[in-house]
Amino acid sequence: MHSKLYIPARCGESPFTVDVTPESAGWSESSLQIIELDRGHSAELRTGGTEVMILPLAGGGTVECGGEVFELSPRASVFDGPADMVYLGIGQKYRLSGTGRIAICGARAKTSFPNRRVGAGDVPVELRGAGSCSRQVHNFGTATVFEADSLIACEVLTPGGNWSSYPAHKHDENTAVETQLEEIYYFEIDDSPAGTPGFGYHRVYGTPQRPIEVLEEVRTGDVVLVPHGYHGPSIAAPGHHMYYLNVMAGSGPNRAWLICDDPNHTWLRGGWEHQEIDPRLPFGTGSREGA
Repeated sequence: MHSKLYIPARCGESPFTVDVTPESAGWSESSLQIIELDRGHSAELRTGGTEVMILPLAGGGTVECGGEVFELSPRASVFDGPADMVYLGIGQKYRLSGTGRIAICGARAKTSFPNRRVGAGDVPVELRGAGSCSRQVHNFGTATVFEADSLIACEVLTPGGNWSSYPAHKHDENTAVETQLEEIYYFEIDDSPAGTPGFGYHRVYGTPQRPIEVLEEVRTGDVVLVPHGYHGPSIAAPGHHMYYLNVMAGSGPNRAWLICDDPNHTWLRGGWEHQEIDPRLPFGTGSREGA
């Protein structure tokens, strides 16, 4: 039996294949829509009380808003390097045109920041971890890189056979060392060299005070919600690279990604300094910036 926090692929209503709202998730801040557009088609959308970061997963297009036109350059797939991203603030109407699969990451906001575009070449690419915990992070919308009201977003790519989002960690309290953030994981899994579809696994578990229990097999288009608790690992099956898009926001006063490891697992980080980064990285483009 699947957890209620698991949303299988293509559960959104057309033209959205994914449509996670605060109301549908049962929380207050984070949202994610994936829209599929055929050539020559467009969608008229509004931000309302939500700020958004828009990026192509496969394909490209344009965002027209307030008399400006922002380009989303084509990307063949999520494994092809970073993508262009367009940020739009609250209270706006916009037209999204293009071809392919486009993500709209969202969070409830109070302050409107200027609309702007970040080109793919300007997205910081980080190679995190080492050995079988190596993964690649595209920090297009993280708190220390991009200014926004509450929304935090990034992409993570994990080579087949590796563990990602590990050591397991949590961010469900507002303290000096942790920020409360609702998190969405949207997955895409690379086909094998023979063209067979892939899969992976994702784990969420809680504390005695706030129990939660999720262990799901994930495939392309699936979503797992993390309202609280430790999450990780995300495990890519051998032969199948894993991608996930993280969307986060919280109700606390500070826009920051502060985490606490599961104390039983944090020792793993100490071993990374003695291991090499996975030679299959980076995917697409990028160079090592951290671990």
